Amino acid sequence: MPIVTIEMLEGRTVEQKRALAEAVTKAVCDTCNCPAERVTIVIHDMPKTNIAKAGKLMSDTDN
Repeated sequence: MPIVTIEMLEGRTVEQKRALAEAVTKAVCDTCNCPAERVTIVIHDMPKTNIAKAGKLMSDTDN
């Protein structure tokens, strides 16, 4: 049972997350030769205040 965890900045729409889940599920099924019903995907939306890059909070940069 493959479990995929995706961590990304918050702000994606439900439609984008749905499309991402479908694409990742297909890729896992094609690669691991397993049915879609066995694939679990967990999406963590993370605010820019909780992520730092190059020592600076993402909320403090233009990224």
